[in-house]
Amino acid sequence: MNQRIAHIALVVKDYDEAIQWYTQVLGFDLIEDTQLSETKRWVLVAPKGEGACKLLLAKAANEEQASRIGNQTGGRVFLFLHTDDFWRDYNRLLEHKVNFVREPAKEEYGTVAVFEDLYGNLWDLIGPPNNHNYNRPKTTLPTCANAPIASTTANPMATCPTLATSPFNRMAE
Repeated sequence: MNQRIAHIALVVKDYDEAIQWYTQVLGFDLIEDTQLSETKRWVLVAPKGEGACKLLLAKAANEEQASRIGNQTGGRVFLFLHTDDFWRDYNRLLEHKVNFVREPAKEEYGTVAVFEDLYGNLWDLIGPPNNHNYNRPKTTLPTCANAPIASTTANPMATCPTLATSPFNRMAE
């Protein structure tokens, strides 16, 4: 079996302003812009690079769709833009006055910063781990005298304040 996600629909206010932002600010390629009817177009943009998933820019056709513009995921990061050079692209986006809501951070998987597109959708800009010369120190899981991690206790957090406040006990954001 050979499957892949080819397109992701992104609800936009206006085709032309969205095309302009994604091609001029993000530097994406305009792959296709075909008129389907008086009000509907098939507009595909994609980041430069091999095998990229394409964004289908879909103009909101009613009030319900329009209410989702800029917040298609309820405030969570929606799209993840991987780059071979984080700092080149980060600085380019800053030059284009893109709003970063989270500054660059070094993570195990690479350097990441969160930015908003023209409508407010959140994106991760992610560079490779070797882009920041960061070697994550080895960490060990915390232990507790009353309830070691290997305990048979159903909920070790209940008997161990160290585990309850540990960064290893993070809930999904």
